[in-house]
Amino acid sequence: MTKLTKAEEEVMLILWELEEATVRDVLEKLEDPETPYTTVSTVIRVLEKKEFIKHRAIGNTYLYRPSVDREDYIKNSLSGFLNKYFEGSFTNLASFFATENDISMRDLREMMDEVQDDLKEDRKMERIERRRTRKEN
Repeated sequence: MTKLTKAEEEVMLILWELEEATVRDVLEKLEDPETPYTTVSTVIRVLEKKEFIKHRAIGNTYLYRPSVDREDYIKNSLSGFLNKYFEGSFTNLASFFATENDISMRDLREMMDEVQDDLKEDRKMERIERRRTRKEN
């Protein structure tokens, strides 16, 4: 998956939030109110060329929507970050953040509990999906 620039990510975050929007809708949500319409329009065209968004025409207006799932982009970006800076090791990442942010053992345990709960939920959803697929076949 292609890495996005800061401006492209900012537009994508807005489109993921709104689900579908015009250039003007995106412009209204940007942090910098002085951003020119043409700049946003250009970023949107680049995102469309990169196949991160699609559009549909309604009269003279284009409505843009994400064609890449937010979670998929996050997974890909974090995986690349982890590999690039922490040798692909979540342990190295957690150790870095714990050291840099003076995280207590209690906070680390709470994070691990949350991760375990999320993993259990993911496994549960996978089992449900497998059962549903078997029933359909």
